[in-house]
Amino acid sequence: MVKSDIKPMPEYFDRYINLVEDIELEEAFEKSIVQLQLLDISAFIELKGKTYQEGKWTVNEIIQHITDIERLLCSGTLRFARDEKDFVISFDEDEMARKSKANSKAIKEIIDELIAVRQSTAALFKSFDAEDLLKTGINWKHRMSVLAMGFNIIGHQIHHLNFIDKKYLPLIG
Repeated sequence: MVKSDIKPMPEYFDRYINLVEDIELEEAFEKSIVQLQLLDISAFIELKGKTYQEGKWTVNEIIQHITDIERLLCSGTLRFARDEKDFVISFDEDEMARKSKANSKAIKEIIDELIAVRQSTAALFKSFDAEDLLKTGINWKHRMSVLAMGFNIIGHQIHHLNFIDKKYLPLIG
């Protein structure tokens, strides 16, 4: 199924989903893995924990955030696909980032972990059939389909990597 098969488009999460091409979900996952494999780790190392504004997350924390949230979203998505109707995905992303210890890890390790998680996520979504992809659940405050969750996970990565390009990479120098 492709992104345009998402009906209705969930509120709030459309800002992530709309960053993904209108392609088959499996292809979108493959492209997201390639995007991660092509990251310029040396640029991230050169940032040495800099942030564009005091109190903002470091690149290490952002990449760890993508991984942590993906794990939570996959757990919830599996529950949606298995018809657990009362489960709601909810978490405090700032608290999780503060406690992630991401700044004590090498960025390459964090990226490798995200790639491994993404490969696992792709395998999970590949296991869902068309009926499963149309099942729904509540992500935070918004009902969305399993299919939408897949594109949301990929779009969340694109959002944060775009943000790193715009706000963090200009700090190098």
